[in-house]
Amino acid sequence: MLKKKKICVVVPAYNEEKHISEVIQTMPAFVDLIIVIDDQSKDQTVRQAHQAAKKFHKKVAIIRQPRNRGVGAAIATGYKQAIIHRMDVTAVMAGDAQMAAEELKSIVLPVVKKEADYVKGNRLTYRQAWQIIPKMRYLGNSVLSLLTKIASGYWHVADSQTGYTAVSKTILEKIDLESLYPRYGFPNDMLVCLNVANARVKEIPIRPVYHSGGKSGIRLWKVVPTISWLLLRRFFWRLKVKYIIEDFHPLVFFYFLAIILFLASLFLLVRLIYLWVESGHIPPINALALVFCVIMTTQFLFFAMWFDMDYNKDLKVK
Repeated sequence: MLKKKKICVVVPAYNEEKHISEVIQTMPAFVDLIIVIDDQSKDQTVRQAHQAAKKFHKKVAIIRQPRNRGVGAAIATGYKQAIIHRMDVTAVMAGDAQMAAEELKSIVLPVVKKEADYVKGNRLTYRQAWQIIPKMRYLGNSVLSLLTKIASGYWHVADSQTGYTAVSKTILEKIDLESLYPRYGFPNDMLVCLNVANARVKEIPIRPVYHSGGKSGIRLWKVVPTISWLLLRRFFWRLKVKYIIEDFHPLVFFYFLAIILFLASLFLLVRLIYLWVESGHIPPINALALVFCVIMTTQFLFFAMWFDMDYNKDLKVK
């Protein structure tokens, strides 16, 4: 326990026979329950977890998914178990030992103290992050983090992709865990749902850890478009639930007008190119119409974002 609060750690694992023992062995003593969720590993992950549990940590529950469903589904399964065991705070640490165990206390403490409802680690603010994190992953992370700011309404969250998190039992019970995205887009989807639940979110700087010679299963060329499409859908879902159904805010009109004018800009651009190809010159009135639409699109979009940022300012925990 930590300050009389029961602490649980969910460990999603898939083919982590080399590292799962280290994760269990280095788990801090204040952790009351470790829930290892094996996502149908093809190696000896489960066996290694059982051996480590007997040797290093007695309070370990090992659950095997009925089929490979993805890291997000594994975490959601762990969250459900944490609710059943009535854990006050539930953290997530990956089974690949790339989350420093000594930083767990700083992750869970703001939730324990009720300063925040959800805490995320932030690797990007670490002073040597650019040298430690693989360059393509750093850039992909930055792009997805920017898109997640817009989709989730948490404009202060800089590292959306890190899975080192902690959440309160109260907030977990407000979220439909079954509806969360089951694979790599889980942390992005989680933030969108947290915003609808009006959860206070705090970021904690953490040290990025990467094993030398390790090979990531993430393929950016596939993951970035997939998560971007997820964020687009969940963005409109958040606007509908938070700003139309639960409460009304005029920012929906600004976003709607920005979309309409953006489509009009595309139409005018295509027409302008067509006229230029056909006649060899650009009619001034067509050019002015395009410039007007682009300017108005930008203005409506920025106003909508500003309204959204202002509405959610109380959900930012410093």
